[in-house]
Amino acid sequence: MTTRRQFTQLLAALVPTGLAPLAQAQATKPVPMPDVAKIISGFPAGGTVDVLARRVADKMRGHYAGTVLVENKPGAGGQIGILALRDSPADGTNLLLTPSSMLSIYPYTYPKLRYTLEELAPVSLGATIDHGLAVGPGVPDSVQTFKDFLAWAAANPDKANFGSPGAGSMPHMVGVLLGQMAKADLRHIAYRGTVPGVQDLLGGQISAFWGPIGDDLQYVRAGKLRVLAIAGPTRSVFLPQVPTLAELGYPLRVREWYGFFLPGKATPETVKRASEGVQAALAQPDLVEYGKQYGLEIKPSSAAELAQMLKADADQWRGLIKQTGFTAES
Repeated sequence: MTTRRQFTQLLAALVPTGLAPLAQAQATKPVPMPDVAKIISGFPAGGTVDVLARRVADKMRGHYAGTVLVENKPGAGGQIGILALRDSPADGTNLLLTPSSMLSIYPYTYPKLRYTLEELAPVSLGATIDHGLAVGPGVPDSVQTFKDFLAWAAANPDKANFGSPGAGSMPHMVGVLLGQMAKADLRHIAYRGTVPGVQDLLGGQISAFWGPIGDDLQYVRAGKLRVLAIAGPTRSVFLPQVPTLAELGYPLRVREWYGFFLPGKATPETVKRASEGVQAALAQPDLVEYGKQYGLEIKPSSAAELAQMLKADADQWRGLIKQTGFTAES
């Protein structure tokens, strides 16, 4: 088990030392292109993580490896995918695409987490995405604002609930923090990813869902869902009409990112080659345009930049989670 102090020390050490060889790497022996590589996703097919993984795999095929596949390993709020990467060969044939929650939040909410940051090697940022609170047919049409939703939830305590892609995920934590700030008693319902949660929202089985807005967009456009608030520091370019929580009077500004990783034992040369391959794929203009359909702002980065983002996120969430007193066993 990794303690909070150990996790923080690891992140602090990762940026100045652990990734230093990446900037210095002058590979004396080129890493050969493998016949087959795969990108692991810890979430079901159809969600925004899976969508991005498959598009990047298409762009890397024939350049990074002869064939690049996507392997879905859903479960435990994305943890199964991380464990699958950790236990895979560190030769560059296995990458992971994961949301930041599993790395910057879980170490502070799961007292018996089965992996550490040392077992992952940052490769490149993939994209950023905002989380929003969506309501569906389980809530009356008269509920058009977040204030309306709070009033309706208070009047209907048996229906006052919200789903999220997993216990301890960023959308879940946003819901917990917001409930405390708004003094609202909202029951949480955890799902194995966004897709099944949104399906239950559309079916009226749950009243609301905190999750990536990319999974809501097609249903918002069709008039089947309404997004009432955004958790990001600014309004989303994809839903500019939706206010942020900060605008509504709740001082919470968080935005999720998706990042690519290799097993922690990967050599600097292997990490360098993977980072260059992922960045080249993400730089393709048609991929950038494709991401917009799913609320994804495509943003490739160096391995060192991704490590810096992880450290900053962990610092922010350590304080926020301490504020809630929340653990995954709560």
